[in-house]
Amino acid sequence: MKILRKILCVSAAVLAVCIAAALLFLKLGAMPVSSVDNADEKRFEVPAGTSARKIAKDLKASGLIRSELVFYLGARFPFFRSVLLGSREPFSLKSGVYKISGSMSIPQIYRTLSSGQQEFIRVSVPEGLTVSKIALKLENAGVCEADDFKESCRDASLLEKYHIPAESFEGYLFPDTYFLTPSMSGSAVVSIMADTFFEKTASVPGLSELSPEKLNDVVILASIVEREYRIDEEAPLIASVFKNRLEHNIGLYSCATIEYIITEIEGGEHPDVITYDDIAIDSPYNTYKWAGLPPGAISNPGIVALNAAVHPADTNYYYFRIVDSSKGKHVFSKNFSTHISEGYISNTKKTGN
Repeated sequence: MKILRKILCVSAAVLAVCIAAALLFLKLGAMPVSSVDNADEKRFEVPAGTSARKIAKDLKASGLIRSELVFYLGARFPFFRSVLLGSREPFSLKSGVYKISGSMSIPQIYRTLSSGQQEFIRVSVPEGLTVSKIALKLENAGVCEADDFKESCRDASLLEKYHIPAESFEGYLFPDTYFLTPSMSGSAVVSIMADTFFEKTASVPGLSELSPEKLNDVVILASIVEREYRIDEEAPLIASVFKNRLEHNIGLYSCATIEYIITEIEGGEHPDVITYDDIAIDSPYNTYKWAGLPPGAISNPGIVALNAAVHPADTNYYYFRIVDSSKGKHVFSKNFSTHISEGYISNTKKTGN
């Protein structure tokens, strides 16, 4: 019996030492790799469907954890998780892009990766930008590749999904501030912006009731109004000029459409002034040469321009011109003689990058 007691005591002691060593291993392995507070953060991506073992391996390879095994054991097994976190509560590591630093312990990394609070990129898209300018903005921010975004904007199946009877999402990418993640697909970003368009425009009276074809006409007109107005109150007046011209089959004579041809179709620099040679360009987007709406939108309009296009002012104006470039103020007239009486200025409205 004495021998048995000795064996049991020794075994218990050995077991206690093993447990203590295991706990020490877990605690040490869970400590931050850096003793410096606020160590440099690294971008860490967890693709959808990634296993805990693969996440542990990637964290170790990135120099963000001390022990791949400790991370895996804690993520996979409730007992080890209770040792590290003091809780056996189940949690899941969520896919996304996160900021992880070497000053974070494994329990802190667990909480970050299971929170779903990803690293977002703030991208502000002002009114009046074109697809190509938005694409460049997204690429510069690290959201997606410009070519992928532009190609997605011409995706026939995606256009069909949103019932857009056009060859591009030009006009349907709503100007707003977006919180996106790095390395997104172009189609994902287009979908987010198109969803925002239809959500926001639902507040514009009469717009949601329009057929896809009628809505597209409104979007085209709004895209021109967007590039012409500078003072909100004048947008319905400018829209009324275009409406009156459309009703009488008169060319819209919009400098903005010429600018679109030069910069977006021909790939030229933004003109400061539209010349007579410019308005002679042979293009279906040339509203000096052809009556009616151009074949597609020339920018992505905001609520002010969209509301003006669907609810233009009731006027008998057929002309407008800018009289104060610093304030963006226009004067409106009923006939051409009045329009040119004080000179004709064909400046264009530039957009931000």
